[in-house]
Amino acid sequence: MELKIANNAPKKRSSDKETGCELGIDERTGRLQWCPGYRFAKVLFVIPAAMLPLALLFLVLTRLHVVGSVNHSTLKRHDDHDLRYYADHSNKLDDLQCKPVRSSLSEVLEAEERDILKDVRTSFVPSSSVIHCAPDDRYDDLHSIPDDVGRSDIVNFFRAKRFSNRQRKAKKSVLQKIAWSNDGSAESIRSAQVEIMKKYMDLKTNPCDDFYQYACGNWDRVNPIPKDKAGLDTFEMLRESLDSVLKHLLLETSDGSLLEIENSLGTTLNPLETEHLRRVRKRIISKRDTLNKLVRDAQIRKTRRELASHVALENAVENAETKARHLFISCMNYSLIEQRGLDPLFKLIDSLGGWPVLNPNWDEEGFDWLNLTAQIRKFNNDILIVEWVGPDIKNSDENIIQFDQTSLGLPTRDYFLQPSNKKYLDGYKQFMIDVIQLLGVQPEVANVAANEMLDFEIQLANITSSVEERNNVSVLYRKVILENLHEEIPEIDWTRYLSIVMEKPINSSEFVVMFAVNYMKDLVLLINDTEPRTVANYILWRFVRHRINNLDDRFLQAKQKFSNVLFGREKSPPRWKNCVNQVNANMGMAVGAMFVRKYFDENSKRDTLAMTHELQQAFREILNETEWLDSPTKHLAEMKVNAMSLRIGYPDFILSHKDLNEKYADLEIHPEKYFENTLNVLSHIRRTDQNKIGQTVNKTAWHTAPAVVNAYYSRNKNQIMFPAGILQPPFYHRYFPKSMNYGGIGVVIGHELTHGFDDKGRLFDRDGNLYRWWSDHAIEAFHERATCLVQQYGKYTIDEIGVQIDGENTQGENIADNGGIKQAFRAYTKWLSEQSDPRVLEQETFPELNVTSAQLFFLNFAQVWCGAMRPEATRNKLKTAVHSPGRFRVIGTLSNSEDFAREYGCPVGSAMNPADKCSVW
Repeated sequence: MELKIANNAPKKRSSDKETGCELGIDERTGRLQWCPGYRFAKVLFVIPAAMLPLALLFLVLTRLHVVGSVNHSTLKRHDDHDLRYYADHSNKLDDLQCKPVRSSLSEVLEAEERDILKDVRTSFVPSSSVIHCAPDDRYDDLHSIPDDVGRSDIVNFFRAKRFSNRQRKAKKSVLQKIAWSNDGSAESIRSAQVEIMKKYMDLKTNPCDDFYQYACGNWDRVNPIPKDKAGLDTFEMLRESLDSVLKHLLLETSDGSLLEIENSLGTTLNPLETEHLRRVRKRIISKRDTLNKLVRDAQIRKTRRELASHVALENAVENAETKARHLFISCMNYSLIEQRGLDPLFKLIDSLGGWPVLNPNWDEEGFDWLNLTAQIRKFNNDILIVEWVGPDIKNSDENIIQFDQTSLGLPTRDYFLQPSNKKYLDGYKQFMIDVIQLLGVQPEVANVAANEMLDFEIQLANITSSVEERNNVSVLYRKVILENLHEEIPEIDWTRYLSIVMEKPINSSEFVVMFAVNYMKDLVLLINDTEPRTVANYILWRFVRHRINNLDDRFLQAKQKFSNVLFGREKSPPRWKNCVNQVNANMGMAVGAMFVRKYFDENSKRDTLAMTHELQQAFREILNETEWLDSPTKHLAEMKVNAMSLRIGYPDFILSHKDLNEKYADLEIHPEKYFENTLNVLSHIRRTDQNKIGQTVNKTAWHTAPAVVNAYYSRNKNQIMFPAGILQPPFYHRYFPKSMNYGGIGVVIGHELTHGFDDKGRLFDRDGNLYRWWSDHAIEAFHERATCLVQQYGKYTIDEIGVQIDGENTQGENIADNGGIKQAFRAYTKWLSEQSDPRVLEQETFPELNVTSAQLFFLNFAQVWCGAMRPEATRNKLKTAVHSPGRFRVIGTLSNSEDFAREYGCPVGSAMNPADKCSVW
């Protein structure tokens, strides 16, 4: 190519087409410059530009398998997601780990009382012992790879980062990792447990002064409350560990590039690593915008059609575990949720007749509040009227339709009626306004509607009965036929309501049980005195407030804002935790099948069963030693203990694919339609509930998911249930000293067993029927001893907020705690006395802790209750809970224990060994 040098070179016009290029001095700048000519430019730019489509075509063809393997909508990272922390009791989809609020609202019989009337279960701890369901933010969301990011880019990135990731993994609890894998040696398991126990203990505190401080004094320092939690305790940490396991199970066989990346690396991506994945992805995407657009425009639509066809074929198999995984995928698919916007919600609202606050032209002429509540009940939401089908408490073999008063939008009626709660009421109102505005309503309209709805709900709270008014279930119980109920409350067409809910004709001669006659009468008067527009707005608000869980982040940020007011939680948890909880809550048997096959140790089932028999014998011995109980009542009590059925680990049917698939046969799940999946799940739960009408109660059935950290006693079935999820450290491990296991799961067994004889459990006979089987003398003696516990716990004060525990509401759990530890220690000492092998006895303690085996029993019991809560959450829990705070479950129980005082050598009169003690069992 020829280059010409010219000091005074003339400017070349754009039209000049010389083959060369000029090198000369620019007259304007005085600098030497070189400008390429046309032909040179053609070589440099025109030819490559012409080749670009061919290059792209080649790239597309070589990468189609990558695009095809990626789930058609990317799983993006969105941390501003949470579970709901207060809820209409019926919305079970969002309510698995938020049951503590529900299960303690005795004003509504779905709470402690409704548990008596429905499945009648009492749990060892609230489903979330810190009220909320927020996980620790130590994990991030899982991601699939976007269509325009090469696999090799990610693989190379992770290879460069693997050493640092291994360092981060090492910080995680060794015990939790080896406990789930069942691969750890006895030495490693025991060593890890010792280190954990030592970290929590405050050895400067005298155990006879404050045993909780001695056992858990360093908890706050070791485990500060994360921003996305209202509190953190042992149970929440165990649930978090379990949820992480379930997350990987739900992704294990899904079609997605993430799993292929895991295989190509020869390892499993730690959720912590996904933050680095997000960063490198962001960098790569920023440099490939053009390619991204071309790939999407050219191929994605075709790929999505192919994937949809594949999904339809896979769904046709009706595999329950596949449905569970698709439910999880649809929940995690935030980009598609965001893309679909508000259309699914608006379609749902339109199908219900419209929401007046969204439509200024809404016509009240055709409004039928009973029809609207019935239509919403089909989605398993009870608003204004609570309805369910379950065992008749006076004939536990018969399923019967039952009615009760409404739940409310805040945890208890006191939030609406007590002036001291104005802060929470204002926050609730602002939550209403925020949601309504996000749906496109002008601020002034939203404010007016929120004021009207709140005024209505305050009046609604005022006609509900308080906890104290609902203590006597026998007084509330009324069994009538529908025809007679209609005569007493003619304004409500009960037959029409049930026909809509059950989607079939209901005979007016059908028997039902009513627990809130006065409330129903007052409800009719309230509705008649209220504008139809306000009633419609309120009913739809109560429904929509939970459907926003299935929408984009704007709505969940509004919920987080209110959660901060109500519980003090500063940040929402990551999305994956919410999705895991939803799937486990609603397809718990399918999730449980995956969990049991891979992680459950059958040894734990055998050991727990043997230990349960030992504790039953311990209770019989204590029963026979009880002087305040007359012989006839003792005999009936022993028959009840003997008749208790035991459910440990999981139901056998979940390991049969045929039986498991049949359970979820009517449930349709699509991996792209999270909103509709939610509605389908709620409808499935409602159908399952309503279909029990006319059927005999199956007292051998499980109603609890296996993969949960809790234990239950069912009064209607006289049944104890220990799901697989609780059979893990610190409650149980086959390599633990027996003193640890008896102080852990042994106390849980004794606790649940004692529930059969607490203030509510004693009302039910051995068959699970509400029946007066105690003598007058026995009842009087029981109340005298129970009152001692009520007064003892009622004196405990939470110093941080200056509020006392409600000894009356918590008496059932306190009775169970005190009875459970007494039975467990008796069973342990009996086992210990039967051992003669020195090698066995040597394993009964941890020398590093410098405690005896008996002292280790009580230490493990106490550390189960280590934890901390934010002041707002503590205040809320005390208003609603049936369980005492962890500190006082330790102090209250052990200060009543002669065994504890003896083993720790606490002098009479010391804080942990008062002269006057309380005891029921």
